[in-house]
Amino acid sequence: MNERVKIHKIEVLSDNWYILRKATFDYLRNNGEWQTQSREVYDRGNGATILLYNLAQQTVVLTRQFRFPAFTNGLESGLLIETAAGLLDSASPEERIRLEAEEETGYQVQAIQKVFEAYMSPGSVTEKLYFYVAEYQPKDKLAAGGGLESEGEDIEVLELPFKQALEMMKTGEIQDAKTIILLQHAALHLFI
Repeated sequence: MNERVKIHKIEVLSDNWYILRKATFDYLRNNGEWQTQSREVYDRGNGATILLYNLAQQTVVLTRQFRFPAFTNGLESGLLIETAAGLLDSASPEERIRLEAEEETGYQVQAIQKVFEAYMSPGSVTEKLYFYVAEYQPKDKLAAGGGLESEGEDIEVLELPFKQALEMMKTGEIQDAKTIILLQHAALHLFI
């Protein structure tokens, strides 16, 4: 692919919260012609997410928190129901998701299983997300969860029947893509 892309210029448009760059490049199209293109690319780093589930209880642990971008795009309350997640920063995906699960949900997960990796919005965002699942037990709850106030987190922890979570996807109460993907995975591979 490197032979099909010739980068001319990369400009930093914003380096405030994360980095927004504008790239101008030539791309060799399938028909053999070169085309000059310009794209803005938002780089927020890679992340990880995890679905905590309990087969015996038929439950999952999710979170609810305010998301300003969703609020500005018409989600009246701005509150999204999600799986625990976080950016990797300098940690490995497995390290980070263990920490995020405990910070956000209060559960210290033991055996985690990587499910897959996916680019969530590849047309404009560089982020690759690492997806995990882990079975939890009531004894694994070591703290209240809720996230870190210093990071602006104000997270509500939800323990829901799995069937209710699936119904919440259908009714639109759950609209977060990573959560929908992991709940669908659970329906196909865990709660069968």
